[in-house]
Amino acid sequence: MKKVAVIQDLSSFGKCSLTAAIPVLSVMGVQACPLPTAILSAQTGFPSFFCEDFTSKMHYFEEEWSKLQVTFDGIYTGFVTGREQIDHIFRFLDRFHTKETVLLVDPVMGDAGEAYKLFTEDLLVRMRELVKCADVITPNVTECCLLTGLSYEKLHSYSDERDFIKALEEAGKTLQQETKAKVIITGVNPPSAHTNQQLIGNMYVDGNKTLYSAMPYNGEGYSGTGDLFASVIMGSLMRGDDLEKSIRLAEEFLAKAIADTSLEQIPQREGVNFETFLGMLL
Repeated sequence: MKKVAVIQDLSSFGKCSLTAAIPVLSVMGVQACPLPTAILSAQTGFPSFFCEDFTSKMHYFEEEWSKLQVTFDGIYTGFVTGREQIDHIFRFLDRFHTKETVLLVDPVMGDAGEAYKLFTEDLLVRMRELVKCADVITPNVTECCLLTGLSYEKLHSYSDERDFIKALEEAGKTLQQETKAKVIITGVNPPSAHTNQQLIGNMYVDGNKTLYSAMPYNGEGYSGTGDLFASVIMGSLMRGDDLEKSIRLAEEFLAKAIADTSLEQIPQREGVNFETFLGMLL
């Protein structure tokens, strides 16, 4: 069974990060080996939460796993609390990342035009270095803007969908050229001035082509959907699936989970009912 080191936080409520990655990877036939960056009582979108930063503990995992002489087929990074944790990740990569290891970096820094509470310029500088090591990067639109310098406000000032998509595609190509990674920009929500239907989708840029797919959008931003998407991509890569097929699977899986969650009127911060649809990933 293939093994993936999953480096991100554990949040008890919110169905995100490790509580999303572990079941998705497991049902896809992959052993998820968690290295927590933080332990939280609930994800940071809740009005109150406890957070234990695991920065000082990360090196113990590296040391103990080295003693076990384990190897990883994949490494998947997500939420980090700051620059120092990315420094730890670089040391982890020095020891465990080989030419055969697939590295997926989900550069978790913000959403909906807003940086997360723990975001700093130092974190951004180091994240720009980390994504250059990746095989696949899964930023949302906000994170793509942060990584490339594209103005989120200017992007969302376009009233025409074609102008919006073109500007985002140029940013995606810039990121791809700088990193040489395959880039999947998630949560693409173009303007809908000429239609009554809002859309949301994903843009895939690999250096040779750009693929953009969209589906109806209910206007809700649920916790953990980006983590679920990236986890499906990681699981698919471990199975040898091509990225286009992987993206379609992730979209179909999330569409079902989001529709069910919306039907039950579950608050956005609590995440989506993905568990019911894990069978789609077998």
